[in-house]
Amino acid sequence: MKKDKILITGGLGFIGIEVAKLLVEKRRRVLLFDNLSPQIHGTLPDLLEREFLHNAQVEVLRADVREPDAWATALKDVYCVIHLAAETGTAQSMYEVRRYTDTNVGGTALLLDYLANHRHGVEKIVLASSRSVYGEGAYLCDACGMVYPSMRTGAMLSRGQWEPPCPKCGGAIRVAATPESANPQPASVYAVTKLAQEDLVRVVAATLGIGAVIMRLQNVYGEGQSLKNPYTGILSIFSNQLRQGKALNLYEDGKESRDFVHVSDVARAILLALDSNRADGYTLNVGSGRASSVATIANLLQERIGGDMPPCVSGHYRLGDIRHEYADLSRIRERLGFAPEISLEAGLDRFVAWVRSQPVEPDRLPQASEELAARGLMLQYAEAVTL
Repeated sequence: MKKDKILITGGLGFIGIEVAKLLVEKRRRVLLFDNLSPQIHGTLPDLLEREFLHNAQVEVLRADVREPDAWATALKDVYCVIHLAAETGTAQSMYEVRRYTDTNVGGTALLLDYLANHRHGVEKIVLASSRSVYGEGAYLCDACGMVYPSMRTGAMLSRGQWEPPCPKCGGAIRVAATPESANPQPASVYAVTKLAQEDLVRVVAATLGIGAVIMRLQNVYGEGQSLKNPYTGILSIFSNQLRQGKALNLYEDGKESRDFVHVSDVARAILLALDSNRADGYTLNVGSGRASSVATIANLLQERIGGDMPPCVSGHYRLGDIRHEYADLSRIRERLGFAPEISLEAGLDRFVAWVRSQPVEPDRLPQASEELAARGLMLQYAEAVTL
């Protein structure tokens, strides 16, 4: 079998497309396996308008990872699998438990079940996992050193105690880069399913003699990401609201922070893992290695898109949200020589230029927030305050 065909599950998502473009540049064949979820792609996906999909090296399989029969078609003549397909969104996962589990865990199990029970040519699996498996991640305490606090309780959040305390002495702590050696502390159904994916791939791939690389992605953003999904993608949500002249509502006090990594850097990292055996059997963080507050992101977006209404702290908070996290990139630098190339400012320039070329999507966030509030997952600490 000629070793040049690569399966990308979730291949029509914005990460999958970015990875596929890089592979096609390297004259690899790709099969993009996707169910075209309406929540992400809309009810009428515009596939025919994507010139890239007409390339002779690109095949598209519209199917669902939960369908056992789909895997026989998807894995034919494939030597590598990049497994991106997943339901995403931590808050929504808390009340759509079965859908998230069936797709993320069940779909991965079907992939591995096929590999365990049929002849195939698969030599490597690259799994896109998530930083959510860490929960709060790593912090530094002046008295206790590196610590890993538990998730904040509803009682803490209800009184506006946003920062987690040191789990050893109860004192103040500050966020640090989270290494892969941190003990997982998933705090949402989504995070639980991603950790289960990791364990399944790690155990079964080792048994079958298949190289496996697990990549814990931070907050991925960039051109092509869904502007329709109100449950994930803070930059998409904010950009839609700004284009409609709305004020951006920030949860908690707006100072919670995340590691935002551009999709082109993520795609490069995946290809490095695909083309080297130095990361086989390893779990690797993929991020920018930099923490940025939500308020900073809101202001940077508003500078680029415009809008007269300043961001405001809405007083809302969501149970299960983490306060801070950013990635320790030491291991991926050592194993694959990876370092991010796109700064947040440059990445936002590219993202906003692309957003301006897209139709303005309806603001679906209020409806999503109402669903969370109705289930007791979103609450309000105080009245909104303009920044």
